Amino acid sequence: MRLLIFTTLFLFSGIGLKAQQAQQQGEPAADKKGVASYYHDKFEGRPTATGEIFDNDKFTAASNRLKLGTYVKVTNLTNGRVIYVRINDRMAPNNPRLIDLASIAAEKLDFKEQGLANVKLEIVPSSEGKTKILAQREDVDLTNKNEL
Repeated sequence: MRLLIFTTLFLFSGIGLKAQQAQQQGEPAADKKGVASYYHDKFEGRPTATGEIFDNDKFTAASNRLKLGTYVKVTNLTNGRVIYVRINDRMAPNNPRLIDLASIAAEKLDFKEQGLANVKLEIVPSSEGKTKILAQREDVDLTNKNEL
């Protein structure tokens, strides 16, 4: 009986610790909803917070609330469209938006003309994020080939 109680306490303390660590690292412990925008073309070619050169044709994003390197599933709450991005930059301090997406991500979420969209963010494992981003790139490449 003591082993069962110890195991239960250990598991619950581990779950609480993970949520606490996620919050300390700037990551939401649960899904977040808020406003998304997208990068202006003037940032093309500039270094990001990770040192990478910004490219509006890559599935990346900036966030002040998520840890750099985090992979995120972004859902447009207006139309249900979904994309995956990797956080590689920071936004201006005190920016009220949740995330700033590369232009290609805004296009796929279908809010580029509006400029802003209500979105839901879900942190995903890096293996899932990498796989989904690769598939999105292939979709873009196939679309471009069909247009030629």
